[in-house]
Amino acid sequence: MGDGRGCGTGLWTEALVGVVDAVVAIDAAPEAVAIARDRVRSGNVTFEVVDVFSWATDDRFDVVFFSAWLSHVPMNRFEQFWAMLRRLLAEDGRVLFIDEPVDVREKEAYVPGADEIVERRLRDGRKFQIVKNFVDPQALQDRLRDMGWDCQIRRDSSDWILGEARPAKDLG
Repeated sequence: MGDGRGCGTGLWTEALVGVVDAVVAIDAAPEAVAIARDRVRSGNVTFEVVDVFSWATDDRFDVVFFSAWLSHVPMNRFEQFWAMLRRLLAEDGRVLFIDEPVDVREKEAYVPGADEIVERRLRDGRKFQIVKNFVDPQALQDRLRDMGWDCQIRRDSSDWILGEARPAKDLG
């Protein structure tokens, strides 16, 4: 998963194929998958055109990675998203993610009356509205722990949010 709705144009997919055994890259936009497929020509990557919220797979993964995606998850689907991640993980699997910090919120043009919808204008003048919820590291860490995740979330030197989460072990 990556910019907006999935793997996007494959920037992170390209970085991952060289350091892992296999990558499954998903995106809801066929155009994005086509660009990523052209960019990343590797035998250890599988591309799928699918919306993350309707993705059904029996596969289990050691690592689920996403960048600049969590901030696009609608708040009313946050718990559903993390429940899906839990199902996707193999035993001892983990989630790794990168996202923008809450501090950059002021740079966005929020739609009046819509707390999590911003308007983006492309170079060609087209406008789109997207979900954008910025990540406060401590609030996110607290929420995930309340949902049964062990996690560590911090800022890197450029202020991006880096996170690692694993389902908490039941000690009972």
